[in-house]
Order: sequence, then C-alpha cells, then structure tokens
Amino acid sequence: MSKWKVGVVGLQRGRVFIDVFNAHPKTEVVAICDINEELLESVGKSLNLGDGQKFISFDDFLTKSPLDIVVIATPIEFHTEQTIKSLEAGKDVLCEQTVAYTVSDCERIVEAVKKTGRVYMMAENYIYFHYLREWKNIIDSGKLGKIVYAENEYLNPIVPLLVDEKTGKFSWRATRAPIWYCAHSIGPLLHLTGDRIVKAMGILSDFQSFPQYKEYIGFVDAEIAIFQTQKGTIIKVITSNVSPRGHLIYYSLYGTNGYLESPRKGEEGLMFIKGEMNAPIPFPCKTVDREGIEGLPEFYMIEDFLKAVESRSRPPIDVIRAMDFTVPGLIAHESALSGGKWLDVPLFEW
Repeated sequence: MSKWKVGVVGLQRGRVFIDVFNAHPKTEVVAICDINEELLESVGKSLNLGDGQKFISFDDFLTKSPLDIVVIATPIEFHTEQTIKSLEAGKDVLCEQTVAYTVSDCERIVEAVKKTGRVYMMAENYIYFHYLREWKNIIDSGKLGKIVYAENEYLNPIVPLLVDEKTGKFSWRATRAPIWYCAHSIGPLLHLTGDRIVKAMGILSDFQSFPQYKEYIGFVDAEIAIFQTQKGTIIKVITSNVSPRGHLIYYSLYGTNGYLESPRKGEEGLMFIKGEMNAPIPFPCKTVDREGIEGLPEFYMIEDFLKAVESRSRPPIDVIRAMDFTVPGLIAHESALSGGKWLDVPLFEW
C-alpha cells in the first residue's frame, strides 16, 4: 500500500510534525517549505530531500509537489490563505493553532472546508496529553457529577520571541493578543466536557513589566477571559507572554461530586470524588505515556487525523470544533478592548 505524501510548511514548529509523519508507517514527508533559506537547506539535508522537494514559495510547494496532505505550521497570520489554497488544491490539511485572527477569516475557512469536502483538523496537541486523556475517562464516567467551573492558566514567558532587544526587531508574536492564543487553554477544557462557549468577556491588565513596548499587545502583563458555556459551566482563563512566574500550564475542573487539578509544580495533581475517598489524592499528570515518538501527544493527534483522511470522515478537532477552540478568544479580546462587557460568541455549524 502506498504511503500518504505529506508536505510541511513552516519548519520551526513544523520539525516535530516531520519527525512524527516520517516515523509513521502510513506517511512520508516529500516536500518542505520555509522562507528561511538556511533553515530550509538544513532540514532538507537532514531528510535527504532534493532541490525539487524544498520550496521558498508556498504556491510552488503546493503546485509542484505530489502532496496528499499539507501541514501548516507557519505564523498564524498566514494560516487563512495557506489553508484555503491547500483545500482548493485538493489537499487535506492539518493546521497549527490558532485557526485565524478574525472571525471573518474563520468563516472563510469553514466555507472552504464545506465547499471542497477535504479533511481539515486543527493541530491542538494538548488534548492528547496523557493525563488529560485519563481525565476524559473520569469525566465521561460521570464520577465528578456536573462540571460547574473550570479554569486554565497559560503563562508562557516568551519575551525573546517577541522582540530581539539587540536589534529592536519585533516578531509576529508581538502583535498577537495573549487570549487569541487560547486553544491550549479552552481546547482541552471543552474537549473534556463536550461543551461549547456561548458568551465571553475579557479584561486587559497594563504594561507594567514592559512599558517601553506598550504599543505591542503581546507585551501586556496579562489578559483574563471569563466564558459561559452551553451547559452552564463558567470557565476562567489567564494568559501572559511576559509573566515572571515561568512556564505554567494549569487546568482544574470542579464538579458537583468532585474535582481534578493539574500540578503547579512537579508531576502530581489532585483528584477528589465524593463517596470514593475521604480526602484529595495525588494524581500523576505526565504528558506522555511512553518514551519515543509514539508516546508524543502529536503522534496520537496525527493518528486521529490519518483515520479521518482514510475514512473521509470528520476528525476530533474538525473545522467546526477548531472554531469552538478559537473564536471565543477573539471575542474575549474584543470585549477587553470595549471595557469588559459580555459578548455573544458565534457558533459555527455543519
């Protein structure tokens, strides 16, 4: 059986996808694309790719390569056009989060998927963390009761990725509102609960840490969003690109019969279920379940994507679910800019 031919555009983040697809028995990476010629040559050499398999131009990459699948791992500002072009060229698409920066671009992508009938999946790898997959089983069993509140803290200090302070050059991330990058935050929570967000409000803090860069929204100290879901759950999310706390990914869900919390330090969170335990017990929160590529969250994600490609079915994070993971952050930021009023979140449907 011939392998699915994969092309990857954006080789910084895209390198992990290359490794996973090349390790998978059903796929092979046959083309790569990046505007950084040095990186393009380096990655191409490591993969033994010829000149006809390495592209600076995305249009050439798309039209001159025998691709079945396009993996988009470029900066978010390019996702919309590259996704639509790939779909219209008859390719199935695995696209990094976030889907897009505007609701109108999200609409364009949804329409392109519907029109072309191609498989589209958002590459939200966090829902494939090992402990979150275990949490999913617990929540689906009903042991926590009805989920009434959930929260996430996504603190990711990336100042060197926002600006090169030696040259003064700002990157694309400097103009990205922290809450726009919300799929790692609300994606797992919505996946765990099977819920959708219908209302959002947001609040922006000041630029106390980097007042010299206050014209760039990426340097805001923190952005907080509160969401209401269809099932009546309240979700709180705090995001920051500059927090001195260091990297933190924290989740908690509180039900009528118990709760789950991930760790703030180490690898043990907490679980409590009424009737089964008298006090909270430690819950191991490893992100992987085994060593090697086959233990990575990306491997499980790509497995689901390929199942959808083979069966011509909708993957777990299809284009509609991708919008559930993306649009609330766009609306929360709109709310923050308007003083924190509640706004309706548009829901996309098939």
